[in-house]
Formats: sequence, C-alpha cells, structure tokens
Amino acid sequence: MQALLAIYSEAVNTAEQKSIEDYAKIQRRLLFATLIVSLAVFTITAFVFSLFVARSLLVGAIAGVLYLRLLARSVANLNGYSRRVNRSQLLVPVVLVVAASRFPQLEFLPAFLGFLLYKPALLIQAILDA
Repeated sequence: MQALLAIYSEAVNTAEQKSIEDYAKIQRRLLFATLIVSLAVFTITAFVFSLFVARSLLVGAIAGVLYLRLLARSVANLNGYSRRVNRSQLLVPVVLVVAASRFPQLEFLPAFLGFLLYKPALLIQAILDA
C-alpha cells in the first residue's frame, strides 16, 4: 500500500510540475505577443498620426503589459485552498485613467486603446494554440 501511495504521489507531483511549466511557457508567449503587437501598433500610429498620440498609446500599452503580468502572477498563486484572485491588478487601469485625465502629455483615448492591446495578443495566442 505504501508503494502505491508513493507512486501516486510521484505521478501527481510530476503532472503538477509539467502543468506549471506549461503555464509559464504560455505566459511568456503571451507577454511576448503583447509586446510585438504593441510595438507594431506604436510604429504605425507614429507614422499615421503623430508622435504625441503614439506616445500616449505606448504608455497605455505598457500599462496593459503590467496589468497582464500582475494578472498572470495572481493566477499563478492560486492553489487548491485559495480560489480567490488578487485584485491589485485592477489599480493599473484606474491609475492609467487618472493619469490620462490629469496630465496634458497624455491623451485618454490612445492611452486606453493602448491598454487594450493585450486583447489582440490573446486572440492571436488562442488561434495559434488551436
């Protein structure tokens, strides 16, 4: 009986370790895709509109990457006992909106659209994984 429990425990630990490694790999790919999409949109915006609009978009994109990173860290900290996601990442869009409304160096709409650039990266990731 002890041998069966030891084999089962080892199998569970191995499967859990593989799941953690897979999650880390997906997380890195998602962050990389978000950075690529953000840089591409920043470059296009700089040429089509102005550097002022592109800078606001870039600030929003950086906030989006930070939000995605905090959300991924919060999800990674979930375990069998705690099923509650930390809500500290919700401060990122709030701070972005406040900063865009207070500072004349930022335009609100491009900053907010830049923040949402992690969404196309999520879609790209989902299509590539399918």
